[in-house]
Amino acid sequence: MKHHYDLTDELFDTFLDPRRQYSCAYFHDEHDSLEEAQIAKLAHLAAKLALKEGQSVLDIGCGWGGLAMALAKAEPAISVTGITLSQNQHDYAAKQIADNGLSDKVSVSLTDFRELEQKFDRIVSVGMLEHVGRYHHEAFFQTVAQNLEPDGVAVIHAIGKTGEALSNNPWIEKYIFPGGYIPSLSQMMVAIEKSGLMVADVEIMRLHYAETLKAWRAAFEARKDHVISLYDEPFYRMWQFYLAGSEYSFRSQANMVFQIQLVHKQTAVPLTRRYISENEARYRERLCNKQDFGQKNSSQR
Repeated sequence: MKHHYDLTDELFDTFLDPRRQYSCAYFHDEHDSLEEAQIAKLAHLAAKLALKEGQSVLDIGCGWGGLAMALAKAEPAISVTGITLSQNQHDYAAKQIADNGLSDKVSVSLTDFRELEQKFDRIVSVGMLEHVGRYHHEAFFQTVAQNLEPDGVAVIHAIGKTGEALSNNPWIEKYIFPGGYIPSLSQMMVAIEKSGLMVADVEIMRLHYAETLKAWRAAFEARKDHVISLYDEPFYRMWQFYLAGSEYSFRSQANMVFQIQLVHKQTAVPLTRRYISENEARYRERLCNKQDFGQKNSSQR
């Protein structure tokens, strides 16, 4: 994972939104900008977590801290702990947290998820499961189960495959994501059942990642000269192919994204899904506030 995420910050700033959401956005409308769609994704996740005042939240694989900070903005009276294995992402997130005056609400640490020994009211993980590896899914969900409070809620957002899961694409394995593995939904369900957790909700996001990758590639290609100045032209062509090939895999092949909501108790979330749409609308409004943190880096792009 470090092979990929410890590349220079300037590379990711060429194509990601200001909050550096390096995962599937959520397009309410085909005309949504990438930033609008990423805000919608953050609000959607926050709503599914059913956040409440005073809760503690764990973000497994927190990236550059954008989700952790967004959760603290969506529901201010909570605390968020993010963990990552990337030194570069950790350092960036820690600085953003401090610069935005969130050190009393949000923290980040270099921690392997298997080392966790603390209970949390809410657990979220976005784009992490793909890096766990095909033989460690049970350990991942057992960790979630062990560290989730009895009345807690977890939401796992990850890339999956429709149908049979196969080994990672050899080219992606060699050049982009060594050790990555995209599971099928059935594989995840087996691992979840063994953990003792209950599935409260599943959403399949079909073409949202294709649209996200389309937006990333357009932004990346518009900064071609800058990317070449950071690395070289072969690197630029490699990443252009990675973004284009990945878009194709979501648009015309078996890749998709799933969001799985997990609980210990059936009563942990409301009886109907109405709370998701209601809270999502409220959180989107808060996160669209231009005074929101995460906008400080937009000038870099």
